[in-house]
Amino acid sequence: MDGIGLTRWLKLICLGAVVCAVVVTPGACEEANEIPLWALGAPEAKGSESADRPTILLYLPESRKPTPAVVVCPGGGYTVLAMDHEGRQVAEWLNNLGIAAFVLKYRIAPRYHYPVPLLDAQRALRYVRANAKLYNLVPNQVGIMGFSAGGHLAAMAATHFDEGKASAGDAIDRASSRPDFLVLAYPVISCSAPYSHAWSCKQLLGDHPDPKLTELVSNEKQVTPQTPPTFLFHTNDDDGVSPENSLAFFTALRKAGVPAELHIYEHGRHGVGLAPDDPVLSSWPKRLADWFRVRGLLPKNLLPEDALGKP
Repeated sequence: MDGIGLTRWLKLICLGAVVCAVVVTPGACEEANEIPLWALGAPEAKGSESADRPTILLYLPESRKPTPAVVVCPGGGYTVLAMDHEGRQVAEWLNNLGIAAFVLKYRIAPRYHYPVPLLDAQRALRYVRANAKLYNLVPNQVGIMGFSAGGHLAAMAATHFDEGKASAGDAIDRASSRPDFLVLAYPVISCSAPYSHAWSCKQLLGDHPDPKLTELVSNEKQVTPQTPPTFLFHTNDDDGVSPENSLAFFTALRKAGVPAELHIYEHGRHGVGLAPDDPVLSSWPKRLADWFRVRGLLPKNLLPEDALGKP
Protein backbone atom coordinates (compact mmCIF):
# COMPACT_ATOMS: atom_id res chain seq x y z
CA MET A 1 0.00 0.00 0.00
CA ASP A 2 1.41 3.43 -0.92
CA GLY A 3 1.66 6.40 1.42
CA ILE A 4 -1.66 7.90 0.36
CA GLY A 5 -3.45 4.56 0.79
CA LEU A 6 -1.91 4.08 4.22
CA THR A 7 -2.91 7.57 5.32
CA ARG A 8 -6.46 6.94 4.16
CA TRP A 9 -6.68 3.67 6.07
CA LEU A 10 -5.31 5.21 9.24
CA LYS A 11 -7.87 8.00 9.01
CA LEU A 12 -10.70 5.48 8.61
CA ILE A 13 -9.49 3.33 11.48
CA CYS A 14 -9.33 6.42 13.66
CA LEU A 15 -12.85 7.34 12.56
CA GLY A 16 -14.02 3.91 13.66
CA ALA A 17 -12.34 4.37 17.03
CA VAL A 18 -13.95 7.79 17.52
CA VAL A 19 -17.42 6.54 16.63
CA CYS A 20 -17.05 3.55 18.94
CA ALA A 21 -15.96 5.80 21.75
CA VAL A 22 -19.33 7.52 21.93
CA VAL A 23 -21.22 4.24 22.37
CA VAL A 24 -22.24 3.80 26.00
CA THR A 25 -21.41 0.13 26.37
CA PRO A 26 -17.71 -0.77 26.30
CA GLY A 27 -16.54 -3.13 23.58
CA ALA A 28 -18.91 -1.77 20.96
CA CYS A 29 -16.38 -2.39 18.20
CA GLU A 30 -15.10 -5.94 17.87
CA GLU A 31 -12.72 -4.94 15.07
CA ALA A 32 -10.87 -1.75 14.19
CA ASN A 33 -12.83 -1.39 10.96
CA GLU A 34 -16.27 -1.88 12.58
CA ILE A 35 -18.55 1.13 12.83
CA PRO A 36 -21.98 1.33 14.51
CA LEU A 37 -24.77 2.42 12.18
CA TRP A 38 -26.23 4.58 14.96
CA ALA A 39 -23.50 5.94 17.20
CA LEU A 40 -25.90 6.78 20.04
CA GLY A 41 -28.07 3.68 19.86
CA ALA A 42 -30.18 1.99 17.21
CA PRO A 43 -33.95 2.49 16.95
CA GLU A 44 -36.04 -0.25 18.58
CA ALA A 45 -32.96 -1.53 20.43
CA LYS A 46 -33.84 -3.86 23.29
CA GLY A 47 -30.62 -3.23 25.16
CA SER A 48 -27.00 -2.17 24.75
CA GLU A 49 -25.33 -5.52 24.13
CA SER A 50 -23.49 -6.43 20.95
CA ALA A 51 -26.66 -8.06 19.57
CA ASP A 52 -28.46 -4.71 19.92
CA ARG A 53 -25.89 -2.74 17.91
CA PRO A 54 -26.01 -3.11 14.12
CA THR A 55 -22.67 -2.31 12.54
CA ILE A 56 -20.80 -2.32 9.26
CA LEU A 57 -17.32 -3.69 8.65
CA LEU A 58 -15.31 -1.55 6.25
CA TYR A 59 -13.29 -3.13 3.44
CA LEU A 60 -11.78 -0.52 1.13
CA PRO A 61 -9.73 -1.14 -2.02
CA GLU A 62 -6.36 0.51 -2.50
CA SER A 63 -7.56 2.51 -5.50
CA ARG A 64 -7.11 6.29 -5.41
CA LYS A 65 -10.03 6.75 -7.79
CA PRO A 66 -13.66 7.03 -6.59
CA THR A 67 -15.08 3.51 -6.46
CA PRO A 68 -18.49 1.83 -6.43
CA ALA A 69 -19.63 0.41 -3.09
CA VAL A 70 -21.57 -2.67 -2.02
CA VAL A 71 -23.37 -3.32 1.26
CA VAL A 72 -22.99 -7.08 1.85
CA CYS A 73 -25.71 -8.94 3.79
CA PRO A 74 -24.57 -12.39 5.01
CA GLY A 75 -27.18 -15.12 5.30
CA GLY A 76 -28.10 -17.33 8.24
CA GLY A 77 -31.87 -17.74 8.35
CA TYR A 78 -32.31 -14.47 10.31
CA THR A 79 -30.89 -16.29 13.37
CA VAL A 80 -27.11 -16.28 12.72
CA LEU A 81 -24.81 -14.41 10.33
CA ALA A 82 -22.36 -16.22 8.04
CA MET A 83 -19.80 -13.45 8.44
CA ASP A 84 -16.88 -15.31 6.87
CA HIS A 85 -17.80 -17.01 3.58
CA GLU A 86 -20.77 -14.68 2.93
CA GLY A 87 -19.14 -11.62 4.44
CA ARG A 88 -15.38 -11.23 4.72
CA GLN A 89 -14.51 -13.42 1.71
CA VAL A 90 -17.00 -11.58 -0.45
CA ALA A 91 -15.74 -8.18 0.69
CA GLU A 92 -12.14 -9.12 -0.11
CA TRP A 93 -13.20 -10.36 -3.54
CA LEU A 94 -14.98 -7.07 -4.20
CA ASN A 95 -11.87 -5.18 -3.09
CA ASN A 96 -9.87 -7.13 -5.65
CA LEU A 97 -12.22 -5.72 -8.27
CA GLY A 98 -11.61 -2.21 -6.96
CA ILE A 99 -15.04 -2.02 -5.27
CA ALA A 100 -15.53 -0.91 -1.67
CA ALA A 101 -17.45 -3.32 0.58
CA PHE A 102 -19.41 -2.73 3.78
CA VAL A 103 -20.38 -5.99 5.51
CA LEU A 104 -23.59 -5.52 7.47
CA LYS A 105 -24.07 -7.04 10.92
CA TYR A 106 -27.83 -6.65 11.17
CA ARG A 107 -30.05 -7.53 14.12
CA ILE A 108 -31.58 -11.00 14.08
CA ALA A 109 -34.05 -13.34 15.82
CA PRO A 110 -35.01 -14.36 18.38
CA ARG A 111 -34.32 -10.88 19.76
CA TYR A 112 -35.41 -8.94 16.68
CA HIS A 113 -38.02 -9.34 13.98
CA TYR A 114 -39.40 -7.26 11.11
CA PRO A 115 -38.94 -4.35 10.48
CA VAL A 116 -35.67 -4.16 12.43
CA PRO A 117 -33.37 -5.97 9.94
CA LEU A 118 -34.78 -3.78 7.15
CA LEU A 119 -34.14 -0.63 9.18
CA ASP A 120 -30.53 -1.76 9.56
CA ALA A 121 -30.10 -2.41 5.83
CA GLN A 122 -31.68 0.91 4.91
CA ARG A 123 -29.46 2.74 7.38
CA ALA A 124 -26.36 1.02 5.96
CA LEU A 125 -27.23 2.22 2.45
CA ARG A 126 -27.86 5.75 3.72
CA TYR A 127 -24.62 5.70 5.71
CA VAL A 128 -22.51 4.63 2.76
CA ARG A 129 -24.07 7.18 0.42
CA ALA A 130 -23.88 10.01 2.96
CA ASN A 131 -20.19 9.27 3.53
CA ALA A 132 -19.23 8.82 -0.10
CA LYS A 133 -16.71 11.65 0.00
CA LEU A 134 -15.03 10.33 3.14
CA TYR A 135 -14.59 6.83 1.70
CA ASN A 136 -13.85 7.99 -1.87
CA LEU A 137 -17.01 6.42 -3.33
CA VAL A 138 -19.23 7.17 -6.30
CA PRO A 139 -22.51 8.17 -4.58
CA ASN A 140 -24.75 6.93 -7.40
CA GLN A 141 -23.02 3.53 -7.53
CA VAL A 142 -24.01 2.16 -4.13
CA GLY A 143 -25.45 -1.34 -4.33
CA ILE A 144 -26.50 -4.13 -1.99
CA MET A 145 -25.69 -7.84 -2.14
CA GLY A 146 -27.22 -10.65 -0.10
CA PHE A 147 -26.94 -14.39 0.39
CA SER A 148 -29.83 -16.70 1.35
CA ALA A 149 -31.83 -14.89 4.09
CA GLY A 150 -29.42 -11.99 3.59
CA GLY A 151 -30.64 -12.06 -0.01
CA HIS A 152 -34.18 -11.64 1.27
CA LEU A 153 -33.03 -8.65 3.30
CA ALA A 154 -31.21 -7.16 0.29
CA ALA A 155 -34.28 -7.70 -1.90
CA MET A 156 -36.46 -6.00 0.75
CA ALA A 157 -34.11 -3.03 0.76
CA ALA A 158 -34.37 -2.90 -3.04
CA THR A 159 -38.19 -2.95 -3.00
CA HIS A 160 -38.82 -0.91 0.16
CA PHE A 161 -36.87 2.34 0.04
CA ASP A 162 -37.26 6.09 0.20
CA GLU A 163 -35.34 9.15 -0.91
CA GLY A 164 -34.48 10.23 2.61
CA LYS A 165 -35.96 12.92 4.81
CA ALA A 166 -34.74 16.34 3.73
CA SER A 167 -35.60 17.94 7.07
CA ALA A 168 -33.81 15.30 9.20
CA GLY A 169 -31.30 16.60 11.71
CA ASP A 170 -29.11 13.55 11.06
CA ALA A 171 -27.33 13.99 7.72
CA ILE A 172 -27.38 10.23 7.18
CA ASP A 173 -31.18 10.16 7.34
CA ARG A 174 -31.28 12.77 4.58
CA ALA A 175 -29.68 10.29 2.16
CA SER A 176 -31.62 7.91 -0.07
CA SER A 177 -31.92 4.26 0.95
CA ARG A 178 -32.48 3.07 -2.64
CA PRO A 179 -29.65 0.82 -3.83
CA ASP A 180 -28.39 1.56 -7.34
CA PHE A 181 -27.96 -2.15 -8.09
CA LEU A 182 -28.80 -5.46 -6.45
CA VAL A 183 -26.95 -8.80 -6.30
CA LEU A 184 -28.72 -11.89 -4.95
CA ALA A 185 -27.05 -15.26 -4.33
CA TYR A 186 -29.41 -18.19 -3.67
CA PRO A 187 -31.85 -15.73 -2.05
CA VAL A 188 -34.99 -16.25 -0.05
CA ILE A 189 -37.50 -14.07 -1.90
CA SER A 190 -41.04 -14.97 -0.90
CA CYS A 191 -42.79 -15.54 2.42
CA SER A 192 -46.16 -16.35 0.86
CA ALA A 193 -45.47 -18.71 -2.07
CA PRO A 194 -45.34 -22.52 -1.74
CA TYR A 195 -41.57 -22.40 -2.32
CA SER A 196 -40.94 -19.88 0.48
CA HIS A 197 -38.32 -20.68 3.10
CA ALA A 198 -40.53 -21.21 6.13
CA TRP A 199 -37.74 -21.03 8.72
CA SER A 200 -36.35 -17.67 7.58
CA CYS A 201 -39.81 -16.16 7.27
CA LYS A 202 -40.81 -17.40 10.74
CA GLN A 203 -37.69 -15.87 12.27
CA LEU A 204 -38.31 -12.58 10.48
CA LEU A 205 -42.05 -12.32 11.14
CA GLY A 206 -42.64 -14.45 14.23
CA ASP A 207 -45.49 -16.91 14.73
CA HIS A 208 -48.84 -16.26 13.02
CA PRO A 209 -47.97 -13.01 11.19
CA ASP A 210 -50.64 -10.85 9.65
CA PRO A 211 -51.24 -12.08 6.06
CA LYS A 212 -50.80 -8.50 4.83
CA LEU A 213 -47.33 -8.40 6.36
CA THR A 214 -46.47 -11.73 4.78
CA GLU A 215 -47.44 -10.28 1.40
CA LEU A 216 -45.44 -7.12 2.07
CA VAL A 217 -42.21 -9.02 2.60
CA SER A 218 -42.78 -11.33 -0.37
CA ASN A 219 -40.42 -9.40 -2.58
CA GLU A 220 -41.55 -10.84 -5.90
CA LYS A 221 -44.84 -8.99 -5.28
CA GLN A 222 -43.16 -5.66 -4.49
CA VAL A 223 -41.13 -5.16 -7.68
CA THR A 224 -41.76 -1.92 -9.57
CA PRO A 225 -39.98 -0.15 -12.45
CA GLN A 226 -37.97 1.67 -9.74
CA THR A 227 -36.45 -1.59 -8.43
CA PRO A 228 -32.73 -1.45 -9.26
CA PRO A 229 -31.00 -3.61 -11.90
CA THR A 230 -30.42 -7.07 -10.48
CA PHE A 231 -28.04 -10.03 -10.82
CA LEU A 232 -29.20 -13.42 -9.48
CA PHE A 233 -27.32 -16.67 -8.90
CA HIS A 234 -28.81 -19.98 -7.76
CA THR A 235 -28.38 -23.74 -8.24
CA ASN A 236 -30.94 -26.26 -9.39
CA ASP A 237 -29.83 -28.70 -6.66
CA ASP A 238 -30.45 -26.22 -3.85
CA ASP A 239 -32.61 -28.06 -1.32
CA GLY A 240 -32.29 -25.29 1.28
CA VAL A 241 -33.83 -22.41 -0.65
CA SER A 242 -35.67 -23.40 -3.81
CA PRO A 243 -34.45 -21.78 -7.06
CA GLU A 244 -38.09 -20.85 -7.68
CA ASN A 245 -37.34 -17.88 -5.45
CA SER A 246 -34.84 -16.48 -7.95
CA LEU A 247 -37.05 -17.41 -10.89
CA ALA A 248 -40.03 -15.57 -9.41
CA PHE A 249 -38.02 -12.43 -8.72
CA PHE A 250 -36.44 -12.50 -12.18
CA THR A 251 -39.88 -12.87 -13.78
CA ALA A 252 -41.22 -9.93 -11.76
CA LEU A 253 -38.24 -7.81 -12.80
CA ARG A 254 -38.82 -8.62 -16.48
CA LYS A 255 -42.49 -7.71 -16.21
CA ALA A 256 -41.55 -4.38 -14.63
CA GLY A 257 -38.95 -3.64 -17.30
CA VAL A 258 -36.04 -3.77 -14.84
CA PRO A 259 -32.68 -4.94 -16.28
CA ALA A 260 -31.84 -8.34 -14.82
CA GLU A 261 -29.52 -11.31 -15.28
CA LEU A 262 -30.11 -14.79 -13.86
CA HIS A 263 -27.69 -17.74 -13.64
CA ILE A 264 -28.93 -21.13 -12.40
CA TYR A 265 -26.25 -23.81 -12.24
CA GLU A 266 -27.36 -27.43 -12.45
CA HIS A 267 -25.39 -28.68 -9.45
CA GLY A 268 -24.38 -27.16 -6.14
CA ARG A 269 -25.53 -27.14 -2.55
CA HIS A 270 -27.04 -24.22 -0.68
CA GLY A 271 -24.75 -21.74 1.03
CA VAL A 272 -21.66 -22.08 -1.18
CA GLY A 273 -20.62 -18.43 -0.95
CA LEU A 274 -18.11 -17.74 -3.72
CA ALA A 275 -17.59 -21.53 -4.10
CA PRO A 276 -13.78 -21.20 -4.34
CA ASP A 277 -13.21 -24.97 -4.16
CA ASP A 278 -15.74 -25.95 -6.83
CA PRO A 279 -14.27 -25.88 -10.36
CA VAL A 280 -17.69 -25.14 -11.90
CA LEU A 281 -19.54 -23.03 -9.36
CA SER A 282 -16.48 -20.87 -8.78
CA SER A 283 -17.23 -19.33 -12.19
CA TRP A 284 -20.31 -17.50 -10.90
CA PRO A 285 -18.28 -14.59 -9.47
CA LYS A 286 -16.74 -14.19 -12.95
CA ARG A 287 -20.24 -13.80 -14.39
CA LEU A 288 -20.97 -11.21 -11.71
CA ALA A 289 -17.77 -9.33 -12.59
CA ASP A 290 -18.90 -9.32 -16.22
CA TRP A 291 -22.28 -7.94 -15.16
CA PHE A 292 -20.57 -5.21 -13.14
CA ARG A 293 -18.64 -4.31 -16.28
CA VAL A 294 -21.83 -4.20 -18.37
CA ARG A 295 -23.44 -1.93 -15.75
CA GLY A 296 -20.47 0.45 -15.95
CA LEU A 297 -19.21 -0.41 -12.46
CA LEU A 298 -15.86 -1.77 -13.66
CA PRO A 299 -13.48 -0.58 -16.37
CA LYS A 300 -14.32 -2.23 -19.68
CA ASN A 301 -10.66 -3.10 -20.23
CA LEU A 302 -10.51 -5.16 -17.01
CA LEU A 303 -9.80 -8.75 -18.06
CA PRO A 304 -11.88 -11.55 -16.49
CA GLU A 305 -8.81 -13.07 -14.81
CA ASP A 306 -8.18 -9.71 -13.12
CA ALA A 307 -11.47 -10.09 -11.26
CA LEU A 308 -10.87 -13.46 -9.72
CA GLY A 309 -9.02 -12.74 -6.48
CA LYS A 310 -9.14 -15.75 -4.16
CA PRO A 311 -11.03 -15.17 -0.90
